[in-house]
Amino acid sequence: MRRSALAFALIFAAMPLAAEETATGDAIKAAISGNTVQGSMADATAYTEFYAADGVIKGKDYTGAWTIEADKMCFDYGTDPATCYGVSIVGDQVTWLTDGVSAGTGTLLPGNPNGF
Repeated sequence: MRRSALAFALIFAAMPLAAEETATGDAIKAAISGNTVQGSMADATAYTEFYAADGVIKGKDYTGAWTIEADKMCFDYGTDPATCYGVSIVGDQVTWLTDGVSAGTGTLLPGNPNGF
């Protein structure tokens, strides 16, 4: 009996962790619209962006557009094709996901505290 419990524990420990739970499109819109997210992407690029309810992204020196496509949030800054991410939202913490892997993180801030 001990041997099978040990074998089970070793197998379980070797299993990958489950991918983060992604929010639905409606949940993403409810959390993000009219609010700011401040954080950094996986490449250490810092960002602070206000996501206006009309779909406009406002940053310190730039603008863009955001949309919800199915259960992903898409970003268009006018220079490259739009990039879409799954979104995990836990409290005020946001994780941008590509194929279930974190592409960046941030903290939700109410409204537009930077006045963008």
